[in-house]
Amino acid sequence: MRKLMIALASATALLASSAVAQEKIKIGAAPYGLNAEFMQIWAAAMQEHPAVKSGEVELTVFDGRYDALVQQDQFKTMVTQKYNAIIFAPIDVDAGAAAVQSAVDAGIPVIGSNTRVNSDLLTSYVGSDDTISGYMEAKTVLDKLGCKGNVVILEGPVGQSAQISRLEGNKKALAECPDVKVLEDQTANWSRAEAQTLMENWLTAHPKQINGVIGQNDEMALGAIEAIKAAGLDEKSFAIAGIDGITDALRAVKAGEMTSILQDARAQAQGALDLAIFHARKGDYKPQSDIWATYKDMPWNDGKDKNYNVPWTPVTAENVDKLLATRK
Repeated sequence: MRKLMIALASATALLASSAVAQEKIKIGAAPYGLNAEFMQIWAAAMQEHPAVKSGEVELTVFDGRYDALVQQDQFKTMVTQKYNAIIFAPIDVDAGAAAVQSAVDAGIPVIGSNTRVNSDLLTSYVGSDDTISGYMEAKTVLDKLGCKGNVVILEGPVGQSAQISRLEGNKKALAECPDVKVLEDQTANWSRAEAQTLMENWLTAHPKQINGVIGQNDEMALGAIEAIKAAGLDEKSFAIAGIDGITDALRAVKAGEMTSILQDARAQAQGALDLAIFHARKGDYKPQSDIWATYKDMPWNDGKDKNYNVPWTPVTAENVDKLLATRK
């Protein structure tokens, strides 16, 4: 009898173990690139999600390398390997649609996060309204200039949804200040190094004429600051703004060198992962991330909504130290 009981217990344990193994789901995250800090924070937040840490979800984070073709190949891999759900932050608003189509055709739900794609096939989307941030950052520059003077604009990768929407917001703010002239407007591809080179060229081409810098992300705004310092100029005499709230930008805000607007990478990432699990399990899932309690104006709503809008947080002297404390 004792041997029988042990055998039954062992069999039960094996069945339970098998059930757990069967319950594990495979999810792929396909961000446009992992070179810059913002998407590194986004990817790290995915790994820190409770369902990933517990082993309930097997998560693979790909690196899109800022290339739409690379992202399409990654989707092919996920479709072939029969992932249960995909989280997508595309580099190109139009080119990403074909990748979404391929996954949906294979019966795989796709959750958008951070950047948008021109497709009605997304199961859901978690991100922030980039038109609003584009307006907010440009307005901080223009307010500091008193709606007078000359500015330059550093854009993100042409064709990405954030670049398109932030430029729309930039132009809306500029329309309110008709006396402000845009001397230069060019992409620096979210890159600090590219922005520094552009700003060095612009300072040479327009000596003592540039008063403000509208950087569509923090990396580019920081690149402009480095160029200004290298030219022997006082960065605090310029009005400079960026978006994302990356660590170096928080330090620059604290030093009075620029303004920034925090885009909550953690909320976008973990919110998208909760939705991916929910749809992979066909609704048999309760969200595990704490971000839903943090943003009460963005309710979970039983995972039924198509769009979840994470609000922007202006970085200020009052909150910058608290934000810095969250960075390792």
